[in-house]
Amino acid sequence: MLYLDSAATTPVRREVLEAMWPYLTHEFGNPSSHHTVGERAADALTDARRRVAAVLGVRASDVVFTSGGTEADNLAVKGIAIGSIRGRHLVTAATEHEAVIESVDYLRRLHGFEVSFVALESDGIVTADALDAAIRPDTALVTLMYANNEIGTVQDLAALGAVTSAHGVPFHTDAVQAAGWLDLRVSDLGVDALSLAGHKVGAPKGIGLAWLRGRLPIEPLVHGGGQERARRSGTENVAFAVGLATALESAEKEREEAVARVRPLRDEIIARILADVPGAVLTGSATSRLVNSATFCFPGTSGEAVLLELERRGVVSSSGSACAAGSDEPSHVLTALGIPAEIAQTAVRFSFGADMTRADAESAVTALAASVSAVSALR
Repeated sequence: MLYLDSAATTPVRREVLEAMWPYLTHEFGNPSSHHTVGERAADALTDARRRVAAVLGVRASDVVFTSGGTEADNLAVKGIAIGSIRGRHLVTAATEHEAVIESVDYLRRLHGFEVSFVALESDGIVTADALDAAIRPDTALVTLMYANNEIGTVQDLAALGAVTSAHGVPFHTDAVQAAGWLDLRVSDLGVDALSLAGHKVGAPKGIGLAWLRGRLPIEPLVHGGGQERARRSGTENVAFAVGLATALESAEKEREEAVARVRPLRDEIIARILADVPGAVLTGSATSRLVNSATFCFPGTSGEAVLLELERRGVVSSSGSACAAGSDEPSHVLTALGIPAEIAQTAVRFSFGADMTRADAESAVTALAASVSAVSALR
């Protein structure tokens, strides 16, 4: 089986399992307990936070461990917005992950926020001018994704951050898909808050983080024992925090080599599919895109049928966000870019792992061409 759905999840790394094992077995303490067993757990949690902070280039005290990327997005968007004294206006994009879109909608419905959706280029890029035009004096938060989970488009966060900084507006980014492929050092990105999910880089599902710049007032979503500096109460998942730190360190250490190896394979796949599969349309930016992402539409076919044909040929992929899997609705990302619903429903997303090989690329192209041909023949 050729697995081409790394944007949905990745396998747990061996070194991550080994690092976690003591805290799933004999080092089982509650880090809030004031005895030696609990103190060892607290030390492990502190060390995991420090290691994560080193990857991001931030203060360890500003890292909040969460249950995943969705909770991290919710905490950042809702927590910053509700805690803000600037006003009741939000700026985001219609192509954001559902965790951001629905958090923004919650704030609109129940907290009286107004929402502006920034204008997008046809490839999903947000320009500095478009963002500048969307910000108002009462804007409490700008939230824009670093790298899109469906089309792979990468935003120039530094340019966008210069705009938000000039206006004095907090800037959050969902960086879930960027981990392992793009620079995560906050000093280079110009953001005030960032969300990550462990299972995209070889940690288990169920762990993520929100980095929240220390000066930001945050309204917590979960109340109770005051853990995570009262920003996210609940007994911390020590083993998974250790796993996340280990996975992020490994991914960052391997990033340069992985990018250099996977980028030409991605480009070859895109070029061959556009040349060999009649009617194939690449979605997202042709130049500013994730190294491990290539998403196409095949007008006149059924995306679901193509995916089934691909799996029959031993290739596992998806049509887009795993969080929206099973929905009959076309991708909100593709329709936001002006792609008609009937074409959006033909989407197939290939997202590669760091172990992608030239043989894998060849198999992917061959299987996709055959699958589209088979589905087209049934019309």
